[in-house]
Amino acid sequence: MITNTQGNRAFHIALVVFSLLMLFRGLTTAALPPQSAGNSEVLEKTPHRVPMLDKEIRVDGALAEESWKDALKLELKYEVSPGENIAAPVRTEVFIYTTKTHLNVGFICHDPNPSNIRAPLSDRDKLYSDDYVAILLDPFNDRRRRFNLFSNPLGVQADFSETTTESYIEWDAIWASAGQITKTGYNVEMAIPFSSLRFPRTKGEQTWFFDIARSYPRDVRHGLRLVTFDRNTPCYVCQGEEMIGFKDIKVGKNIEFDPTLTAVYTQERDDFPDGKFVKKDDSDVVQPGLTARWSFTSNMTLGAAIDPDFSNVEADAAQLDINTQFALYYEEKRSFFLEGANVFNTPLPIVYTRTLADPYWGVKLTGKEGANSIGFYSVQDNLTNLYFPSATQTQSTSLGMKSIATVARYRRDLGKTSGLGVLVTDREGEDYYNRVAGIDADIWLSISDQLQVQFLASRTRYPDQVASKFGQSTEKIEGTAFDVYYKHSSRNIEFYTLYKQISPGFRADLGFITQTGYRQMGGGVNYSFLHNPGYWYNVISLGSSFQYESDQNDALLNKAVKFTLVYNGPLQSSATVIGSLGKQFFMGKIFAVDNVEASIALIPTGKLHTNLYAIIGEHIDFDNIRQGQRILINPSLTYKIGRHISIDLDHAFERMQVESKRLYTANVTNFKFIYQFSRRAYLNTNLQYVNYNYNAENYLFAIDPKFKHLFTKILFSYTINPQTMLFLGYSDDHYGFLHTPLTQANRTFFLKIGYALVM
Repeated sequence: MITNTQGNRAFHIALVVFSLLMLFRGLTTAALPPQSAGNSEVLEKTPHRVPMLDKEIRVDGALAEESWKDALKLELKYEVSPGENIAAPVRTEVFIYTTKTHLNVGFICHDPNPSNIRAPLSDRDKLYSDDYVAILLDPFNDRRRRFNLFSNPLGVQADFSETTTESYIEWDAIWASAGQITKTGYNVEMAIPFSSLRFPRTKGEQTWFFDIARSYPRDVRHGLRLVTFDRNTPCYVCQGEEMIGFKDIKVGKNIEFDPTLTAVYTQERDDFPDGKFVKKDDSDVVQPGLTARWSFTSNMTLGAAIDPDFSNVEADAAQLDINTQFALYYEEKRSFFLEGANVFNTPLPIVYTRTLADPYWGVKLTGKEGANSIGFYSVQDNLTNLYFPSATQTQSTSLGMKSIATVARYRRDLGKTSGLGVLVTDREGEDYYNRVAGIDADIWLSISDQLQVQFLASRTRYPDQVASKFGQSTEKIEGTAFDVYYKHSSRNIEFYTLYKQISPGFRADLGFITQTGYRQMGGGVNYSFLHNPGYWYNVISLGSSFQYESDQNDALLNKAVKFTLVYNGPLQSSATVIGSLGKQFFMGKIFAVDNVEASIALIPTGKLHTNLYAIIGEHIDFDNIRQGQRILINPSLTYKIGRHISIDLDHAFERMQVESKRLYTANVTNFKFIYQFSRRAYLNTNLQYVNYNYNAENYLFAIDPKFKHLFTKILFSYTINPQTMLFLGYSDDHYGFLHTPLTQANRTFFLKIGYALVM
């Protein structure tokens, strides 16, 4: 008889053998480019020749210069979403030419009803619900990474980069754009300095891979493209056309200095809630800082920062953090860490820069030479944040000690789309270190089949006092992590399988590994029915998935089977319903976690965006280790008044019951009121209110029945480009408890001035 443990081990061994065989197959076929009707057609086409003219433009959206008449002329003839390579519903003319220093792109976007154009004024990177146009650039022509630059009809900018494995990677470049709404639609002009891009180091002509896109949101959001899109390959960045030219383009000295000046003044009560406001220690500080960037070649960038301002000006949205099992994730927004961020990405989140809370200095090197990509940074952090993960929960602490965080990454391209990588991270502090090293592979077995594999090992030593307090070994801790993921994606069907194993001693203190000591296997399949616009649906998807998770002794941690229904249709509507049947182990007990969750979104007009997320079912009372029932309702909306005013409201309500009695009720509200004076200046009022009501009689330990928190921020922003800006603001916190009404605890005034000096 084969025992459950033996069966699981046999499955693990078979899966590892299968992964190695697939990896070998991928390596032997990686040199072959993906073959499909769409890609073959692109590769056989003659590249578009982009003229180089000695004529700069005035970026005003008028396209009045004579140089546009001599530019390369293209037209967006295809709708690729939701229509499948059908004729575009509106006409879009595109004009491209270069000077020695800039890539200039012009758009004439025709519209039969210009009054329906969705073009509010907004801050940078906030335009994705608008009408917009974009140029998508792959200067290395390797089908692996692309720089995407967007503009709405008023010239509001957005940009990000993407790779074959990551659909969205933050990127802030300095470039110019402007737009005008006309009687027949709208025009956009872009002037993109070559100094803001990365491209091969050569003096001759270059061939760049590219695409042009337009978003035309009406009853549905029509996605228009220069080329047809082959839905049988998930490699979005592999599909486009080529343009040739760019001979002897110049980037100047390619040196950028970004000095900043910040001033912060904070007062807090010396004895909450009745004490007087006194100046906080280390407050009333005027701090100069400097970040510098030198692209010593067109494809390699060296950055350095001395006493920089690494702060987030925009507040993170408050999240429900009641009755949570693992740590919450927040996105990175700091420009120093966004430069070349894609090279550090791996299947497991081993690099998570938000763990660096208070950096004092930093150096960074990123770039690509031929088939080789490299990334390196080293940062001194004055505050050391630590996670202590286990199979069932995460503990955390912050130490007021300095530490040096270093990350090194190397990736080698294989063939047209595959690659191998090496990653090393190191964090050193007083009586403390964490070191991680590993390899990873991203192998495209065919146009529709992708295999990702990663293996890592770590060694960690905590200070004795910290180790004793959080139940960690006072000796060195060692562990490993292994992850394999296979996915098949084609026009109608998608399926995947995965296996992950992280040992109890594995730590990645510069990453976001919040659970260790487990093995996980899973898989799923999804089938989609597609229809062109004008029908009652555009996409209907039916899917099913399973997940099984055990600890290192093969004891159950979690198992679930899920069934999914997805709908997309008119009025830019979407709905997802997921039914889940499962069991979960926690603190020696098995709990039922059956539930139903649903999310619905509707954009009936350009002014109103609505969303609703809800989940109801069985849940665990993690604090008291009991079975419970939970209901969570999270509605949100955005309403835009004219071109200048935007109102965002998001509310989360959660109620937990245990033994037919209420355990707690939680409410979290995020409210934003934004007045946009122009595309460069806005005033933002941000309120975040948290209200937790606990039924103390239903807890097995003493707890204050009430907790309230009100956070307010008022921010004025004037931004010329991502590094040249003025921020002036005020923020405060109010707290309340059972016997303490909501009372102000602190208040802060702050100023930030930044300037980008580009040479």
